[in-house]
Amino acid sequence: MKVLLFGATGMVGQGVLRECLLADDVTSVVTVGRTRVQADHPKLRQIVHEDLYDYRAVESELTPFDACFFCLGTSSAGKTEAQYRRVTFDLTMAVASTLARLNPSMVFVYGSGAGADSSGAGPVMWAKVRGQTENALQKLPFRAVYAFRPGVIQPLHGATSKTRAYRVFYSLTRPLLPIVRKLFPKFVLTTVTIGQAMLNTVRYGAPKTVLEAADIQERSQPPRVG
Repeated sequence: MKVLLFGATGMVGQGVLRECLLADDVTSVVTVGRTRVQADHPKLRQIVHEDLYDYRAVESELTPFDACFFCLGTSSAGKTEAQYRRVTFDLTMAVASTLARLNPSMVFVYGSGAGADSSGAGPVMWAKVRGQTENALQKLPFRAVYAFRPGVIQPLHGATSKTRAYRVFYSLTRPLLPIVRKLFPKFVLTTVTIGQAMLNTVRYGAPKTVLEAADIQERSQPPRVG
């Protein structure tokens, strides 16, 4: 499996990158972003690309791939709808429309968020934009598109968020998250769980295109035989 990863420097992306590098059936991982990740591995290649809205200069390096894990995201705090849409909908579609043209047999896995509004018309700005993004992705000619909607995430193996508010939250809740995860294993995920679930979704598919936290937890394990 050849994997393309966007957002590898973020908390979820760090976890997904780790699981991809550990997976025996992943032969290569290419990250795309404005900055390099602090990792070195024989399977890893990095494309440093400044303009995340235009990929004409690097199109030859974006094929062929079996899967794309899109883990880029931003908080809506302090942003207008136009600003949030620019870095959520517009950026995602710039990547996805390019990849759909270059890799129509690819599986595209989009890192969304719990509470995203599938109607794309609700009153909550960020949820509406996320829902609109999910819906637009489903219309692209990929082999398959899946939207992951994790809620609370426990970062493992050194994964850290780039957003200061999230770093403070995880710092304050670090002693509690393992306990909460044991009590509610289907609702508190880890960066490991998300990475394994993304890989398994490409390997085996999934019965639905939008995966909530409980679905992600379930997909983190290989399907039962028999």
